[in-house]
Parts: sequence; C-alpha cells; structure tokens
Amino acid sequence: MADLSSLFVTRLYRALLSDHDPKVDAGELRASCISIAEDDEAGQEWCDRNDFPGYTSYASLTDLPWRFPIFDALRRNLDRHVSAFAADAAFDLDGRDLALDDIWINVLPPGGIHTGHLHPHAVVSGTTYVALPDGAGAIRFEDPRLPFMMAAPGRTPDAPADRRTFHTARPAVGDVLLWEGWLRHEVPMNMTDDDRISVSFNYRWG
Repeated sequence: MADLSSLFVTRLYRALLSDHDPKVDAGELRASCISIAEDDEAGQEWCDRNDFPGYTSYASLTDLPWRFPIFDALRRNLDRHVSAFAADAAFDLDGRDLALDDIWINVLPPGGIHTGHLHPHAVVSGTTYVALPDGAGAIRFEDPRLPFMMAAPGRTPDAPADRRTFHTARPAVGDVLLWEGWLRHEVPMNMTDDDRISVSFNYRWG
C-alpha cells in the first residue's frame, strides 16, 4: 500500500473578526471606510494617476490606527488573529513580535479588479471584509509552485482543494483571512452594481 503525505503545506487562516477582542463595530468601520475614501484627495489622485480601479488608501494614509479609534481597535483585534496564525504556522519568532506594518482601505467599484500580486517583505498578509455585494466577494490564491510546473498536467475539475492550481475563497462580511505574504493572489472582477469594501494589512517581524 502506497504511503502518501503532503509536503510544504500552505496555510490559509479564516475566522470571524469577532472571535477576538476588542470588538469592532461593523457599521462604524464601514462608515469610516466610506468617509475616508470620499475625503482622501491625495489617495484619489494617486488612484487616478496609476489607473487604479476605485480607491485605496495604500499610498496616502499610512497611519489609520493613529488617526481613527476604530482602526486602532481593528489593529489590536488583528494582532490576536495574527498571533493565532503564527502559532499554527509554527513560526520561530525568536522572542520578537509580528507587528502591523501597513493597513489600508480598498473600495473596488463595479468592473474593478485587483490583478495577481504578492506582498514583498510581509511575513503575514490579510484582509477583513467590510461590504461584499452578492457575487463580488471572491479572492483567488495561486499555487506558489506554478512557475516550476513546466511539464505538469492540469488538475481534474473534481480535484481536492489542496491539489488544485488555484483556490478561490469566498469570505463573508466580518471575516478575516490571513496568509503568508509571499502567496500570490488576486481579486476577480466585481460583476455587481455595488462597491466591494475591504481593509487589507501586512505584518512584519521584529
């Protein structure tokens, strides 16, 4: 009988933001994201210059937890989720902590996409979901071995999730997803008539 095992497993963490304290008021977080997006002229100009669909605060507001109490509460909540993910991943942090490095708002309008990318220098990356119109919530992850699969056949349509070349997660409002920063991912086109709102973040080591 053959003995088969999985090697070099890629972990994807999914939980409710509300699983940890402090609790983050979902309505306040959503209203804050919308208000910031409307008022952040520097962010709007950056998006226009770079043909970025919708709005992101990534290049304009680097201190959201300092500016807005709701984002400080979110940071402290995410710290707990990231700690749980790090423990599951068996990270040897050598007595140092994983600390929030970047946190930013994303507003993806109808027709908008975020093409495949990764987060250089981040140990842990993630997103929490603020507004997800039906049909606009997916995020797709790519097998990191893909560039090396020169002669590999495709996978069958009914292949188990852990053996597929791509994995599509469909989170709900209030979910938080975490993964290692080197994992390539993308957001498919928003095919709805409403904005998809999320808050993404990176954690660094030490």
